[in-house]
Amino acid sequence: MSTARETLLDAALSALAGLPWSRVRMVDVASAAGVSRQTLYNEFGSKDGLARALVRREADVYLRGVDRVLAERPQASPTGSDAGGTPIDPTDRLVHIAEWTVGAARSSALVRALLTGCWSERLPTPSRRTTAAVSPVPAQRRADAGVPGPAELLAAVRDRACAALEKEVPGADPVELWRFCETAVRLGLSYVVARAGTAEGPSAHIRAVLAVVPVRPTGRS
Repeated sequence: MSTARETLLDAALSALAGLPWSRVRMVDVASAAGVSRQTLYNEFGSKDGLARALVRREADVYLRGVDRVLAERPQASPTGSDAGGTPIDPTDRLVHIAEWTVGAARSSALVRALLTGCWSERLPTPSRRTTAAVSPVPAQRRADAGVPGPAELLAAVRDRACAALEKEVPGADPVELWRFCETAVRLGLSYVVARAGTAEGPSAHIRAVLAVVPVRPTGRS
């Protein structure tokens, strides 16, 4: 993403921290970013295009966080092993993803809205239009791409977790692994929906539930 585009999105996000989206003006976003209003329109086409790009960037930041959690060195457990032969526990991966999800939703109203589908009047509610060629301006075509819905975002997290655990628990039953990841991701989301405003975390609850839906290598002797 270009520096100018990032600067404009940062300016829009800063404006949103103090004002409801309906009162955020394109001219003020452009001024805060140090560019002309025409440059802003060239990049995003409209205020709705700016909203879609802003929300989509928040989704990307959240998913990059999921990827970072999955890339961390596994912890010891009897259910698998890391590259050095140390046993690992796939539950740790999923608990950390749930913790990241709850934390991201607490720190970003846009991430919470993306995960739950509940958009307050303060937030931009960009259309989910997916037509990719409604404008001849390349940047505007990117803005027209639309944003992911809650089900799409949840599936992306689940699939990333499944792909990582397939490598860490060789021979695991694919259906069992899918169910394991789906259960953990949905439990994490339940804390976003019902408990995001509390200090209670999802770790103990998720560990207790996953204990009854374990992942076992199918080829283990």
